Amino acid sequence: MSAIAEGEVVTYERTFSESDVRAFADLSNDRQDRHLEPDADGRLMVHGLLTATLPTKIGGDHEVLASHMEFDFRRPVYTGQQVRCEVVFTDVTEGTDRDEVRADIECAVDGAPVLSGSFEGVVLR
Repeated sequence: MSAIAEGEVVTYERTFSESDVRAFADLSNDRQDRHLEPDADGRLMVHGLLTATLPTKIGGDHEVLASHMEFDFRRPVYTGQQVRCEVVFTDVTEGTDRDEVRADIECAVDGAPVLSGSFEGVVLR
């Protein structure tokens, strides 16, 4: 893995399925009806923390060990909607055995923000 560059922008897109939401409900024990009973359009509401796996996937791809995460859940995500997550590495401080990183997060469905936030962490060398 190459070093993260300050200002680097990484995107990842995913569409969550009903089976994704049900598996997360089983794993998290968050079994609210909104996540298990379809709405009038036949969709399930995706758990907020399941949506938050998009930026953590990007961080993981860059071997970031997160020390702080902050999320603002702006509006619901439903099964069948494509979520586009953009992570901007805003600060990178190089060290001898690790790099400290900070990133801003913006996830959207059809251009409408659904999750925003940031994370901080380190990348070990």
